[in-house]
Amino acid sequence: MIEWGYSVSIPFGDNDRYDLVVDDGGILYRVQCKTAWSNKDDTFRFNTHSQTTKNGAYHEHTYHGEIDAFLVYYPPEETFYWIDATEATEQKMELRFESEIDHPSINWAEAYEFDGNLPSSNEPS
Repeated sequence: MIEWGYSVSIPFGDNDRYDLVVDDGGILYRVQCKTAWSNKDDTFRFNTHSQTTKNGAYHEHTYHGEIDAFLVYYPPEETFYWIDATEATEQKMELRFESEIDHPSINWAEAYEFDGNLPSSNEPS
């Protein structure tokens, strides 16, 4: 994010649900960073929830209302994706590179590819 000219802050401690705060000069974004993995042909996935074990019990927590976006890194393509938290699914989200069909439920990777512009940077001034 810094290489694109944004100010980036890292929360102190580990009690926050977000990994970074990105400042575009007008808006602060609470960002959760994730690494994606290949899921099947032409798709990849990332978790949209956290998983912890405490006192022997398994816990899952969504980020609903606690972050503004996911910044997802997909290592095989060395590419970042910016997914607004309101567009993310509850457990895992799948992004697709190609498909023989075009269906409204498909999340196209190209639509989320991060080009260095945050959502507010795309709005007319």
